[in-house]
Amino acid sequence: QVQLVESGGGLVQAGGSLRLSCAASGRTFSSYVMGWFRQAPGKERESVAAINWNGGRTYYAESVKGRFTISRDNAKNTLTLQMNSLKPGDTAVYHCAAKYSSSYYDTTPDADEYNYWGRGTRVTVSS
Repeated sequence: QVQLVESGGGLVQAGGSLRLSCAASGRTFSSYVMGWFRQAPGKERESVAAINWNGGRTYYAESVKGRFTISRDNAKNTLTLQMNSLKPGDTAVYHCAAKYSSSYYDTTPDADEYNYWGRGTRVTVSS
């Protein structure tokens, strides 16, 4: 079982940067695919980025490619999302999620495949 706690959200002006972190409990963090998802008010949850168990493969939504970077440190049980060139459209609650998978190729953006979720951290980008 994995418990996830996000941090790093806040208010930032358009064009600015934020770095989100997700701290994971448990000894088997490296057995999980990790993902970042977001949900804006009145909108459906969407995938932002995902990373395979060893950090060798990543997935990004088209809307964040070139601006966001997902990374993980398995020794520290930490997932990170570096967000640059933020836009008002990035405003949302950001959640990290974990899916048990040992496949090198697994970076699924399908939220239904993830087993564990954090409570989220709010990101607000002002224009």
